[in-house]
Amino acid sequence: MAEPAAAQPGGPARGGTIGLRLALAFLGVALVAIALVAGLTAAFSAADVSALAGRERAQLTSAVAVAAGAAWDQGNSWAAADLAPVLDLAAHTGADVQIRNASGRTVASSPGFARQSGAQLSRPVVVRGQRVGEVVLRFSGAGLGGAEHNLRSALLRAIAGTAGLAALIALVTGLAVARRITRPVERIITVTRAMGGGDRTARVGPVAAPGELRELATAFDQMADTLDRQEQLRRDLVADVAHELRTPVAILQAGHEALLDGVVEATPDQLTSLRDEVLRLARMVDDLQTLAAADAATLQLSLGRCDLAEVTAAATDSLAGRFEAAGLTLDRQLTPAWVMADPRWLHQVVTNLLTNALKFTPSGGRVTVRSAMTAAKTTGQAAVLQVTDTGAGIPADELPHIFERFWRGRQAAQISGSGVGLAVAAELARAHGGELTAGSEPGRGTEMTLTLPAAAPPAA
Repeated sequence: MAEPAAAQPGGPARGGTIGLRLALAFLGVALVAIALVAGLTAAFSAADVSALAGRERAQLTSAVAVAAGAAWDQGNSWAAADLAPVLDLAAHTGADVQIRNASGRTVASSPGFARQSGAQLSRPVVVRGQRVGEVVLRFSGAGLGGAEHNLRSALLRAIAGTAGLAALIALVTGLAVARRITRPVERIITVTRAMGGGDRTARVGPVAAPGELRELATAFDQMADTLDRQEQLRRDLVADVAHELRTPVAILQAGHEALLDGVVEATPDQLTSLRDEVLRLARMVDDLQTLAAADAATLQLSLGRCDLAEVTAAATDSLAGRFEAAGLTLDRQLTPAWVMADPRWLHQVVTNLLTNALKFTPSGGRVTVRSAMTAAKTTGQAAVLQVTDTGAGIPADELPHIFERFWRGRQAAQISGSGVGLAVAAELARAHGGELTAGSEPGRGTEMTLTLPAAAPPAA
């Protein structure tokens, strides 16, 4: 018999369990608080009601004693006193009374006094400063005692009803809060599964959640963007390699097949042509390695405060011999410009710009390198590096394509290279948060401008 499929970890059931647990936790805390408050309220209320009832009994007893004293005073003795109003007063309040003389003998008593066994209070009967007797009151369940019981019952019902309503509100609030917390978690789980299933465009997006969950969703989307960019870089590199290697490989294959089939003879010119294609392949492999390193650098940069002028000076020193051999004048106009960058890759950018100017500037020309600080629209200041040459310039229709990988213009047909130098420089500029732009007029030269966010100079 086939076993039932296990629930997939992290599925909706799990998310529902988390939400239910959170709601029950909120409800449990609320119930404990409600029970504590209700218990304390009931205890204090009962104590207050009892104290109030006690004061009322004491006042009633004192009033009956005063009434009995007035009756004695009218007849100047218990025998002549009219005690009926006193008995009626006690009866109206739900109490039974017994009136005694000074020697403790019963003078008058309510019919139910002997049958009552409830709370009992006594007060002396004093007339003109002389104690002439005593009244004793026993309180039954009716009258004042019943009012006390009814008041306690009403208070307990009110407390119980309020506690139940508070528990219901706590349950609804707990479910709402739990749902608010678990909804973005479920959204992240859904997007994670979509990405695991091959959907690289899946993103969490903005979520209405507490700050920590919003940060989690943002961090997840940033991670997904990074992974998507890495995948796109790999695809672009594979496509570029396949495109650029197709031509030399086809030439080598055709040439060797022609030699093997005896169609052409192995002349020095034929072998030299094949050797040139091999060298071209070797240069492409070197350029592809540089391009791959630049792509990796865009994801892993060791940023630190450095002076763009110092990095540029080091790059110009390393190429000074080549400029001199080519008959070019290299003019340096370097002003300190501090940036947050990776010095190694920033040196590569400057080297690529200078090498490009060296290739396309004829002998006797001039290449000018400038670095300075300038105002920026958003950050306030920016560091700028300009490399200007006096070469033939770039046609207007080719200018938008010069930063594309392996793109070579018409003027580059007779110059060695694979067309990745400016692409690498532009990629590294973007990785540093900057921009590489070009301006050119045919016959008047080209100006490459590298703009990077400025950094505060180090303290003296």
